[in-house]
Amino acid sequence: MRVLVTGGTGYIGSHLVDALIRRGDEVLVIDNLSTGRYENIRHLRGNPAFRFINDTILNEALLERMIPSRDLIFHLAAAVGVRHIVKDPLAAINTNVRGTEVVLDQAFRYWKRIVIASTSEIYGKASHVPFREDDDRVLGSTAVTRWSYSMSKAIDEHFAFAYAAKGLPVSIVRYFNSYGPRLDERGYGSVVANFARQALHGEPITVHGDGQQSRCFTFISDTVAGTLLAGEVAGAVGEAFNIGSPHETSILELAHTVKRLTRSKSPIQFVPYEVCYGSGFEDPRRRVPAIDKAKRLLGFQPKVGLETGLKKTLAWCREHYRH
Repeated sequence: MRVLVTGGTGYIGSHLVDALIRRGDEVLVIDNLSTGRYENIRHLRGNPAFRFINDTILNEALLERMIPSRDLIFHLAAAVGVRHIVKDPLAAINTNVRGTEVVLDQAFRYWKRIVIASTSEIYGKASHVPFREDDDRVLGSTAVTRWSYSMSKAIDEHFAFAYAAKGLPVSIVRYFNSYGPRLDERGYGSVVANFARQALHGEPITVHGDGQQSRCFTFISDTVAGTLLAGEVAGAVGEAFNIGSPHETSILELAHTVKRLTRSKSPIQFVPYEVCYGSGFEDPRRRVPAIDKAKRLLGFQPKVGLETGLKKTLAWCREHYRH
C-alpha cells in the first residue's frame, strides 16, 4: 500500500513507519519536526520505499498534492505534552484542531481510509474506571489551560465521527501512556522519559504530588500493533478504540522501578504540581482503559509487560541520552 503518516518522525510515528516499511508498504512522512526528530527516521534514508517531507500539515496545497496517490493515512501529527500545551495553548489548539480539519478534508475529498490518533486525555478527570470508549467526559474549567488539549483532541474526534457519518472510512485510536525506545529525552509527553533521564544522569527523580496517581503504560510495539489493526480491520471503520494496557501502576511505583532497573543513586523527590505547571493545575488520579472493544473488533491484545518494556526502553536510553 501507499501510506501517508503525518507526524512520522515522532516517537510513535517513527515506529509505525518502521512497521509499515517492514510489511512492504511505501511510506510518505510529512512532519515539521516541532516535536519529532529526524534521527528517528534517519536509518530509512535512501530506502526507495520511504520519502520524507519537512513541512506542516497546515500546508493544504501540499496535502492536496500528496493525498490523491495514497491508499491509507495515519494522522499522528499533533502538539503533545502537557508542558507544551500549558506553555503555548494557542499554537497547540491550532495544530491539533486546524491540522486535523485539513487532513480530514483532503481524505474526504479523495476518499481515503484514515486513522486518527487521539489520547486518553479525552476522558479528562473522570473518576469511574476503566474508561470505555462511549463514557461521558469530565473536564475542568475552560480557564484551566491544561484541559485545552483534551478539548482540541475531542474536536478532532468530532470531526472524524462527522466524516464517518458521511461514509468516510475513518477510525480513531486513543493512546494510553505509550513508552519505548526513541522517547524524547526532553520528556515532553512522557513520565517514563523524564524518570529515565533523571535516573541515568543521577538527578533527583521528581514525582508530582504524592505519587499515588496511577497510569497504564503501553509498550510501543503494542501501541503500533493496535494502530495498524485500526487501519486494516473492516469493523474498525467509524469506531474509536482504547489502545493501551489495562495494568495500573502508580507514578511512585514507576519511579522506584526505574531507579531499580537503572541501579541509580538518584533520590526520589516529591514536587508539588504548581511548581511545574502553576496554580490551578489539575491531574486525574487514575487512567485505566477498558480494552474489550479493541479485543473484540480489532483482535488487539497488549503483549509486553511493564518490567520487560522498561528494560528495553532503558537500554535504549543508556545509549542515546546525553551524559
